[in-house]
Order: sequence, then C-alpha cells, then structure tokens
Amino acid sequence: MDANIVASGTGNGKQLLRTVGDRKPLVWKFGGTSVADHGRLRAVAERMVAAQRAGHDVVAILSAMGRSTDALSAMAYEMSARPPLRELDALLSVAESISCALASMAVADLGSHAVSLNGAQAGIRTDDNHGNARLNDIAPRRIRETLAGGSIVLVTGFQGMSESGDVTTLGRGGSDASAVAVAAALGAHECEIFTDVPGVFTADPRIVPDAHRLDVIRHEEMLKMAEAGAAVLQPRSVELAITHGIDIHLRSSFNTEVGTWIRHAGGRFEVRGAFDVAGIAHRRQESLYGVRDVDVSEVAAALAERGIAMGAAVPRKGGLEFTTPGVSALETAAALDAVGVPAKVDEDLGSITVVSLGIGRRPGIIAHSRAALRAAGIAPRLITTMPGRVSVLVDSNLLEEAVRVLHATFIPVAPEPRLIASPAA
Repeated sequence: MDANIVASGTGNGKQLLRTVGDRKPLVWKFGGTSVADHGRLRAVAERMVAAQRAGHDVVAILSAMGRSTDALSAMAYEMSARPPLRELDALLSVAESISCALASMAVADLGSHAVSLNGAQAGIRTDDNHGNARLNDIAPRRIRETLAGGSIVLVTGFQGMSESGDVTTLGRGGSDASAVAVAAALGAHECEIFTDVPGVFTADPRIVPDAHRLDVIRHEEMLKMAEAGAAVLQPRSVELAITHGIDIHLRSSFNTEVGTWIRHAGGRFEVRGAFDVAGIAHRRQESLYGVRDVDVSEVAAALAERGIAMGAAVPRKGGLEFTTPGVSALETAAALDAVGVPAKVDEDLGSITVVSLGIGRRPGIIAHSRAALRAAGIAPRLITTMPGRVSVLVDSNLLEEAVRVLHATFIPVAPEPRLIASPAA
C-alpha cells in the first residue's frame, strides 16, 4: 500500500506519513556540487552501486549539476523581465532530469541498473503555486516497484506535478524537501544529505576559522539557521523532518566520515556558551527595499503572488522598509513592478543572525550583539528579532568582520561541553 503525503511543512499541523511497507531503503540526496560534473556523477554512482551490492535498496534524489539552474534562470530573465511562472518551472525542471539521466548511465557503466524518474513519475504531487510549490501528496508506487525489480531509483529533486498536470518547482533548495518527503513516504526514519561540506558548523568556517562542526543540532535550531541563510539545508526540508520525525544526516559526499545529525530535541544536547547559541548564520547579500504611500499588506500580497515571503518590515515616515530574505533583487522587483509599486533598493547590505532557542529567556543577546558590533566600529543598519533569533543588517563590506565579532561574542573557541536536558522549542 502506498504512503500518502497530505501536507508539507508544519503550518497546518497535518501529518505526511500514512502507511509504509516493512523494508526501509536508504534515502540519499546529492546536492549540486556533488554532481557538478561527470567525474563527480560517476563517484556518486559508485557510492550507490556499492551500497546496493552490500544488500541495500537505494533511492537517491539528485539536484541539478553545479549552477545549471542559475544559468537557466538567467536565460529566462534575459528573455523576459517577468517570465510566466508556469513556463519558468518547465524550464528549470530540466536541470535535475539531466543529472538523473547521466547518473543512471554511470550506474549502467558500472554493471548495475538504475531508473531515473521525474517528479510526476515518482508520484510527487504539489499545489499549483509555480516557483514555490508545496507538497500535497506522494504516492511512491513506481519507486517501490522499481526497487522490487532490483534497480537503484534516481528521483529528480526540486520538482513535482500539480493537480492540473503541470510541472512545478519547490523553490530554491527544494531537492532537500523532496528527499525528506520521499523518506517519509517510504517509511524511512532518516535521510542522508550529501553536500560539499562535512556538516553543520557554528559559523561559515571560510569566514570564521575557529568555527567548529556540530555533532548534533536540534531540528528547531537547524530550521532557524537555514531560514537565516545557512545554505546547507532548505528550511522547508527541516519543517518536514520536524513534522514526520525524520533524522537528517548532513555529510560530505567526498568522504565516508560522519557529519552532523539533525534530530528531535528530546535527548540531551551540548550547550555552547552561556547564551545557548547554536550558531551564527549569514547572507552575503540582503537587499533593503523602500516604498512610499503603500500599505504593508499590499506589498506582502504582491510578493506572495510570485511566491516571495517578506522578511523584516519596518514602518518609516510615509513609507515602509522591508527585506525578502534569500530572494534576488531581480525577482523582488518583478513582483513589485507587476502591481505598479516602485521601490528604492539598497543592495549593498548583508545579514548576520544569532540563533538561540533561548532568546526569550536571554534578552541580553540583543544588547550584547549591539554592543559587540559597535565596539568593533560596525554600525547596524537594522536589528530585528524573531522567535529563536536576532538578525542584524550591515554594510556588505563589513559583513565578514561582523560574523567573526558575533561568533567570538557568543561561542567559545574551545567549548567545554556541559550536558543538560534540552529546552522546549
């Protein structure tokens, strides 16, 4: 009997998993850098074939090769300032199909057999929200049948099929959500996501050399980190994992070492420093938009029409300043232009976020953030708070220094772990 997915994410509280068989396959996801070229695709194929020959069923969700999705998107916006979202989805979905087809060929060349399935063939059904579709249902009959026939199954990430039969995409990084959803539908209790980093760090180690890899991080902490720009996981994938109890093992595709486990907060976890800060996330580019003589609800509605969520919103005299985290200025401008709302854009900004589930009990995090930045000569353009995080907007040329300052303020260089019961999320 197929497993049915009736909701994606945590917003409506519905359950995604219904019923599953007894055999639990390995569910793996390989990101764009893991399949960036033919050599890396072959390495992925070798890993899958080795697992199958060791006696495992293998289902792998593949991203597009390298930055091919960005290249396709650029082509679209060169053709039209406002490409129809249905056609944009039809274009962007091609990239994952290429990855899966080539990986299947590599598996065949290694003497095994793999079948590539696009979103519709894999039974992934979504709503009609082109560009940022939500998962409605997964009926993995074809996946199960293919596994039963002795083949590795390769599923295109990032895409599905709407109720009207159109190709849809799940938003940037949507292959992560595809992988967690497929794991839940097949009854797996964990999903391994292979990427170009060895795990989740307390900050980007390319900016903070003494940032350290976390062995374990709570689902809820990882969600806040992802929402704030930690690009290792898509936020919606973590929402799905929370709802359906899926553990995620984030690890490098270039070795066999253990990475970071993202798990439910029911166990005992390390507390890093007096403020229980999980990490410092950032976005190198976070535009600040200014509009006049328009209501915040009108702006939010215009953005929502293009699948864009408003971030921070601050009323100003006669107008409004707001952000659209993770969305390009080009896409945001297209959404505002569609409803005739002119906007002033400051693109020379970046954001840094301090993530701590205990912020409500530790309001000093806000004061310490402001004081530490000012002591370093960094004047924040905007400071906003949300449950579990404090975010700061600074000039782009000061972003890396701001990340280092906040990491040094809240996370010890060589932490002495102490174990306590995990706080409620």
